Amino acid sequence: MQTAANVAQARMGKIPTVVQEQYKVREGGSTMKALAWFGTEDVRVIDVPIPDITEPDDVIVQVTGTTICGSDLHLYHGEILALQKGDILGHEFMGKVDRIGPNVRNLKLGQRVVASFQIACGRCRYCQQKLSSFCDKTCSSSLQNYLYGERDAGFFGYSHFAGGFPGGQAEYVRVPLGEVNLLPIPDDVPDEKALYLSDVLPTSYHSIVDTGVEEGDTVAVWGLGPIGQCVARWAKLKGASRVICIDEVAARLEMASSGGFEVVDFSKEKDIPKKLRELVPGGLDVAIDSSTFHAPKTLLHKGLKLLMLETDVPEVVNEMIVSVRKMGRCGLIAAYAGFTNGFNIGALMEKGVRFIGNGQAPVHKYWEELLHDYIRPGEFDPRFMITHRVPLEDMAKLYAAFDKRVGGVVKVFVETKFSSLPSEGCPKATRVTDWKA
Repeated sequence: MQTAANVAQARMGKIPTVVQEQYKVREGGSTMKALAWFGTEDVRVIDVPIPDITEPDDVIVQVTGTTICGSDLHLYHGEILALQKGDILGHEFMGKVDRIGPNVRNLKLGQRVVASFQIACGRCRYCQQKLSSFCDKTCSSSLQNYLYGERDAGFFGYSHFAGGFPGGQAEYVRVPLGEVNLLPIPDDVPDEKALYLSDVLPTSYHSIVDTGVEEGDTVAVWGLGPIGQCVARWAKLKGASRVICIDEVAARLEMASSGGFEVVDFSKEKDIPKKLRELVPGGLDVAIDSSTFHAPKTLLHKGLKLLMLETDVPEVVNEMIVSVRKMGRCGLIAAYAGFTNGFNIGALMEKGVRFIGNGQAPVHKYWEELLHDYIRPGEFDPRFMITHRVPLEDMAKLYAAFDKRVGGVVKVFVETKFSSLPSEGCPKATRVTDWKA
């Protein structure tokens, strides 16, 4: 017979967690605005209680900037398991320290900080190597433990599959283990440069480092959302001789082209490996998938998805395996989550392809390097990808517009009532209803 302890241990997985996902409510009944999920394509800005210090290592952050990520669309479409009605979404955010738990020593009230999208304990064997996304001790999902054999770190705003932590598309966020999971931001770095240290910049940089892009390589990048746009630029900074960018969205192809990259429109080129072999007769050195698993291109995989016979689609992965040279490298930074059919395992083996699952990017490994070696000196300015700025009140409309790629949207800076004015060269706030289709 199962005891209560057995059930609790099964939920937690192999290793007990060191933080809880839910927070205490601030006294006085004060509320904040937050974006919450209520069903497939049903997200709403609602009033919810403001979080308070719940555990002694907590920090409460008053949000000054948040955003929507391409991976949020998987939640929007109900493709991530273990979502519950009322879950607050959002995993990329920054702000000011509003309240501090008694164990926190390295932060002060009012200090500007950015949060990593993952919650790391700082002490397990992975955290000791700054591999924060692989933390053993902050996600309680038994489902993830069942599917993967173990668990990654807990993530903000990404369902109970990722620990159930309320997210950053809100005016306040409780950050567990704040000393570990918040990075102080110097005054000379505006919010629009700092915000994306939360996810986009470490994630894109990690794909290049982990896949092993070397000087002189020819690299192709599938998917030109914010991650893909940054991947292309990091590849060039790391010495790639050619970078070829693949997508079908005109605005994204134009952004890549204006950045000096070769582009291929897969709505016009139906056989991508054939086209790439024409451009690069010997085959690519490196292929990186920064696309998405929820948009199958062929009737076969549309049918398999519809019948729920697969969660993820192998089409891009198969294109990459065929397009790289023998012993070429394929990196997956796209957010695959489960199972797929028709994977070209034969070509992978026979060609000796190095197939690398990059994993969720270990933000803590890179964010100080990115801040001090690239952003502050001006070597990499992430503001190039910010196409829009909107108020938090428009987040529900933003999801729909972002999903349909209305108005040439690539990356959006979402402001709250606590935000500063836009920094030089950044778009001013508009309303989503004013965007042109």
